[in-house]
Amino acid sequence: MKKFYFTLDTVLNYKEQVLENLQGEHARIIAERVECERGIEALEQEQQDCIDMLERKKLQGVSITDMQTYDRFLTSLRKKIESERERLAEILVREERKREEVVEARKETASITKLKEKKRAQYDKEVQKADEQFIDEFVSNKRAVGRVRNTA
Repeated sequence: MKKFYFTLDTVLNYKEQVLENLQGEHARIIAERVECERGIEALEQEQQDCIDMLERKKLQGVSITDMQTYDRFLTSLRKKIESERERLAEILVREERKREEVVEARKETASITKLKEKKRAQYDKEVQKADEQFIDEFVSNKRAVGRVRNTA
């Protein structure tokens, strides 16, 4: 019997490549999100350190100019943190969209893979049936040849 051939193999290969590409893009977005979250944490830590430093300076006595400098710096940090949080929100939206694309691509790939497995099982049954038929014919022919020799 001829070798198993699945007509949708090229489609399956294409879908698998698309899935791999989408998974790679999703992983890059996750890495970007993690980096952004770490950046926000670093800015928040810097903000807290600055607040702590200002509190210590207040206890020692601080000039108005220094207070204004600290205030401008803290305002700048708050704006950076706010900007990074907005960026993080955009990244989270992109991540969710890409995750949905990955799930959809996975479904498409899985459905074609199941169809291939079903066709392969059907093919294997046909091969087994053909093998059994060949064996039955072989045994029948062997018996017939044996009977012809015994009668001659």
